[in-house]
Amino acid sequence: MVSWIISRLVVLIFGTLYPAYYSYKAVKSKDIKEYVKWMMYWIIFALFTTAETFTDIFLCWFPFYYELKIAFVAWLLSPYTKGSSLLYRKFVHPTLSSKEKEIDDCLVQAKDRSYDALVHFGKRGLNVAATAAVMAASKGQGALSERLRSFSMQDLSTIRGDGAPAPSGPPPPGSGRASSKHGQPKMSRSASESAGSSGTA
Repeated sequence: MVSWIISRLVVLIFGTLYPAYYSYKAVKSKDIKEYVKWMMYWIIFALFTTAETFTDIFLCWFPFYYELKIAFVAWLLSPYTKGSSLLYRKFVHPTLSSKEKEIDDCLVQAKDRSYDALVHFGKRGLNVAATAAVMAASKGQGALSERLRSFSMQDLSTIRGDGAPAPSGPPPPGSGRASSKHGQPKMSRSASESAGSSGTA
């Protein structure tokens, strides 16, 4: 674990940040020799990073694996060994020069296929989105009409309950009793008055 952490730090600081700063200085000074030197380094470092992705999975158990990676990065950067320039001139440049046309053809085909695939999947995605939007709109319209229908029925029943005329039937039993109770003393009082007047006469 310690070796892995040290290896990552060395690759990050000395394999990436240090060359990036000197690449900046080469761009700033417009020195062609430095341009070429650091471009060769970045090509080798890109290949190293690609290979490292797989070797970290399959060769991490190898003794001194991380120490060998640190030594390799130091060898690439050293101005005495000039490892990146050596690897580029001996292996990378001749291989890429002999395979350059095939690589360019493959890249053009891959670009065309990726563009066609992107257009195809884009059309399919638009069709799926349009279908989903139409289905959602139709379902939403049905739900909206049902909701409006339920609201209208509730409103009609409310209007019927508030403004309905009084029922034309016999009065409720409670109201008759109340009126008879209030009307009884009046009849007895008038009957007694008529009886009194006939007695005096």
